[in-house]
Amino acid sequence: MDDRKQKVLLAIVHDYIKTAEPVGSRTIARKYQLGVSPATIRNEMSDLEEQGFIEQPYTSAGRIPSERGYRYYVDFLMRKQELSKEEEELIRREYEVKVRDVGQVIQKTGQLLSQLTHYTAMVLPPRIGISNIKHIQIVYMHQSQAMVIAVMDNGTVQHRLIEIPESITALDMETISKVLNAKLQGQAMKSIKLTLIKDIYYELARHRNLLDLVMELVQESLTLEFEDKIYLGGVFNMLNQPEFRNVEKIKTMLSIMEQEKLLCDLLEGGAGDEGVTVRIGGEIDQLDIKECSMITAPYSIRGRKMGFIGVLGPTRMEYAKVISVVDYMTKHLSQTLEQMIRGRKK
Repeated sequence: MDDRKQKVLLAIVHDYIKTAEPVGSRTIARKYQLGVSPATIRNEMSDLEEQGFIEQPYTSAGRIPSERGYRYYVDFLMRKQELSKEEEELIRREYEVKVRDVGQVIQKTGQLLSQLTHYTAMVLPPRIGISNIKHIQIVYMHQSQAMVIAVMDNGTVQHRLIEIPESITALDMETISKVLNAKLQGQAMKSIKLTLIKDIYYELARHRNLLDLVMELVQESLTLEFEDKIYLGGVFNMLNQPEFRNVEKIKTMLSIMEQEKLLCDLLEGGAGDEGVTVRIGGEIDQLDIKECSMITAPYSIRGRKMGFIGVLGPTRMEYAKVISVVDYMTKHLSQTLEQMIRGRKK
């Protein structure tokens, strides 16, 4: 594509993203000062349409970018857009407040993504099932209750209040905690052998009833995964887009938003091993959202990929802005979770 065609395509993409209205040659000539006449622009638009970069939605209308046109724009024409200092400070401040709780951090990530992009945000929480035990503690509450706390190496914490026999003392619980940590620290569920479980029960035989409750929680902590669970933020941002004001399209989008398994697969299956991935229209491989684009990225903990964040919007989305937001938030989310594991605030 020569330089003038690139400028015409860039003008069409920018104008259509901003107005959601088909773009004509006179609009381009008036607003974008390309130094050529409307007739010349029409000729360039005709060539771009023939090559599949733009299309005409209906007779006598202007032109809009096609999927191929958006892809060319993202790959070759789009300029990087930095977040403002205010946006960066907002993200840092919100994570600072929620830094102690993984669930709240994930929820806040979705809220910030939708707030900053004005589209629908999707966040897959960390896959707890592939984490290891960092620490187990049984805390004596009073004569009949204790708190069992299991801390995982990805920063998540499982806890449960359990009933205990009156004969159990705080010293007994400290002894049980020491044995469990000695045997299970650094272990993942798949690596815990039956012989190890037997050793624990043998060593703590006189606390069998209490141990059953503790081991149940430990097993939950190791095997629990957020399967088919996804946090959605700003669902109505999508429905407010001009492309989805048709009643049937609204019904279709709401139906898709209810299918957590589908959204998880789309989010997880489309993201690369690192960095931001952009899928446009038919590239998403889901017929019902062919008029949408998805921008996704994985986040990691200590170099290990743990989950994904993404933004779902119309193909007429502000790609440069969304890519910058997703990229910045992915890095900041990874840093925040790693700091939680280290057990200290920023």
